[in-house]
Amino acid sequence: MKSLLVLLVLVPLVGMAKSPFDGTWKTRKDSIQMTGKPDVFSLGNGMYECRSCAPAYQIKADGTDQPVPGHSYVDHEAVSVQGPMSVAFTDKKAGKVMSTQTMTVSADGGHLTTKWTSYVGEKPISGSQTEKRVAPAAAGAHAISGSWMLDSVAEVSDAALTTVLQSTDNGMRMVWNGQTTDARFDGKEYPTMGDAGKTMVSLKKISDYQMEETDRRLGKVTDVTLWTAAKDGKTLSAVDTDPQHGTKTSWVADRMP
Repeated sequence: MKSLLVLLVLVPLVGMAKSPFDGTWKTRKDSIQMTGKPDVFSLGNGMYECRSCAPAYQIKADGTDQPVPGHSYVDHEAVSVQGPMSVAFTDKKAGKVMSTQTMTVSADGGHLTTKWTSYVGEKPISGSQTEKRVAPAAAGAHAISGSWMLDSVAEVSDAALTTVLQSTDNGMRMVWNGQTTDARFDGKEYPTMGDAGKTMVSLKKISDYQMEETDRRLGKVTDVTLWTAAKDGKTLSAVDTDPQHGTKTSWVADRMP
């Protein structure tokens, strides 16, 4: 399913002459904003459906591993109903647990809080986020059903928020939680080493302070990110467009000492 943890996996990027991008950067979790299409879930009659996932899928919600084809970081998912307001998810790939999530709806039904742990990097990372309801559930469906849009990010592990960028010969090296992308500004695709999703990255230099990153998985564009380094060297901002989910996410990172 689409979630913040998937987005955080993408944060790695960037280049022998020192550039404004060089350094260790930490994302401000309170700067993360998302617009566009919402997350859409449906749970009822023993079946769970993620309608906003790319591709969408429907599986049994009986706590057993169910096949989820066509996704980079999961090939099986187990959905376990914890009660009328809560559902747990376990995602696996090739038999390895990639992430766990628990979704809980507020008493008034207006907010959905997701607590998650991801194992896609060198270190486990975890966090929590809240989404606000933007469309109701169908009559008789479980409380998590309906449409939800990101409202706030409460917690995220430092390892998930920290990226190291370094200039290379006509390119950038980006290191995030044990994953490394070493790409040149030539439009060619370069692999992200250590990434279970096998992300391929191409870079385009727009100016000394801006560059564009395009990510592909399974041969499809998953993200186009415009990175902008502040001229005072203190911050790095990003705007990520996700064509598969129809969303746009922005955030700001601070240079660490």
